[in-house]
Amino acid sequence: MIAIVNYGLGNIQAFANIYKRSNIPVRIASSHEELVTADRIILPGVGAFDWAMTKLNESGMRDVLDELVIGKKRPVLGICVGMQMMAKRSDEGKLAGLGWIDAEVRKFDLSNMTQKTRLPHMGWNDVAPCKKNGLFEGLESGARFYFLHSYYFLPQNQDNVLAVTNYNGPYASAVHDGNVFGVQFHPEKSHQWGIRLLKNFANL
Repeated sequence: MIAIVNYGLGNIQAFANIYKRSNIPVRIASSHEELVTADRIILPGVGAFDWAMTKLNESGMRDVLDELVIGKKRPVLGICVGMQMMAKRSDEGKLAGLGWIDAEVRKFDLSNMTQKTRLPHMGWNDVAPCKKNGLFEGLESGARFYFLHSYYFLPQNQDNVLAVTNYNGPYASAVHDGNVFGVQFHPEKSHQWGIRLLKNFANL
């Protein structure tokens, strides 16, 4: 059973619809009780870092998430701000992140931007896996995903980088550390490539 964490942010129903159409068991979890039995977890997120952390901390699910992810090693996939929340901190706010990966979230440096459209990084872009991993099975080349963000994930250990995207230089658009996975893009808005990635997560 895949549980989608419903703490008031993210495209919850879009994820659920993709899994239901694929006949993959899914649940929208809004409480400790609905989350604790999950085999896999999706942590969506949109908006500002501190707002997302505040909403999660107030949801009553923060402790069980730490227990499942850190204690029981259940696979978890963070999406967009849900990925950024897995870091220790963010330039966007003052609150501490979940700290599931040794990383920081940094703002793109506008002074180095040459793109006509600067920030946010919005629209379709290539995602190039750096290593073989089940999350990107069948997506090793030619995969494009939809992005909407102004901050990027910077892990301390480059071994945590799973895929990169070029936006005025390469940055980590997908990361992992054991059972913890994160993607900066929105698979629920990325057509066949996003559907494939979400199915792959269900099979990890």
